[in-house]
Amino acid sequence: MASIYIHIPFCKQACHYCNFHFSTNLKNKEAIVDAISQELSLKSNGFSETIDSIYFGGGTPSLLDVNDFEILLNKIHKKYSISESVEITVECNPDDIYENKLIELKKMPINRLSIGVQSFVDEELKLMNRSHDSNIALESISKSKNFFENISIDLMYGLPNSNLKNWEFNLNTIDQFNLNHISAYAITVEPKTALESYVKKQIIKMPDDDFVHSQFNLLYDFFTNKNYINYELNSFSKENYFSKNNSSYWLRKQYIGVGPSAHSYNGHERSWNVSNNKKYIDDIKNKILFSGMETLSKVDRYNEYLMTGLRTVWGVSIDLLESDFGEKFKNHFLKNSKEYIKSNFIEVNNGVYTTTKSGKFLADGIASNMFIIDLN
Repeated sequence: MASIYIHIPFCKQACHYCNFHFSTNLKNKEAIVDAISQELSLKSNGFSETIDSIYFGGGTPSLLDVNDFEILLNKIHKKYSISESVEITVECNPDDIYENKLIELKKMPINRLSIGVQSFVDEELKLMNRSHDSNIALESISKSKNFFENISIDLMYGLPNSNLKNWEFNLNTIDQFNLNHISAYAITVEPKTALESYVKKQIIKMPDDDFVHSQFNLLYDFFTNKNYINYELNSFSKENYFSKNNSSYWLRKQYIGVGPSAHSYNGHERSWNVSNNKKYIDDIKNKILFSGMETLSKVDRYNEYLMTGLRTVWGVSIDLLESDFGEKFKNHFLKNSKEYIKSNFIEVNNGVYTTTKSGKFLADGIASNMFIIDLN
């Protein structure tokens, strides 16, 4: 199984924390959709894996017209082998969700919505420069539930000036909707963003790591006590509702990325498209399918397996380490994991190493500390 990620590079306005590629100018939207359709055709050549996830991300895919979705989905169904149980997700901003739009989306094979709420606290939404307020966020979820059963909500924590009271309010608010999936991300200060500028100028101050960790612990306890599965550091799901798109990445399956700045992975190579809308359109016209590529060495793939495995319920398997990487890699992992087992950051069950509650928030650091830099 494999997945397709479609990057829609348009937004109404720039969120202060976001460094993803997008444009607020929609004048070449039609040309972008045509180019993505052509790229889907070009990348289908020789691709035999069955697609079980199609994900419209961005940017803001909910800015597309229904006709745009039809063009792209028809092309995918024409050019690729599609699983009968394919999950088709569209990321939506709350202010793009209205009844007629939902009716139109429901008529299509789209079966999952991911709504970028981020917070139900108006002060936090203003700080992030989101284009909606808390009332619009609440209405968007209520309306969506009338048409879609499989809905995910994005939340953010670790915000400047945040406190546990607001975070508890966000968790309790989302809980009333009884959703199947919640993604929650600790905000990071990315280069070339408004947030970075504000932090550098000391206009705002980011919370310390201990406070952000306490927010994660509250998040973890809140949802796991309600029988959600923390299947990946940022993702909480009811059973049988894991995001297929997310899982595809964390399980290192193949994925095709189309659209400006999109990445693709075939198991041993990673490639990416140019992060410029006009240049992307020109590249596709000239059948240039990527602007960069890297071939992953065995060490690269081992390090990525640690990074993805320790963030998830699937963990790191000793049997897989030995079969895919060999004795030397396995022994390196066994040696370096001992201190984390002793510190109760990692636990072992039937040869599978996973992070404990204490280790989850630290998973990236734990993994990077066990990376192989030089095998010699």
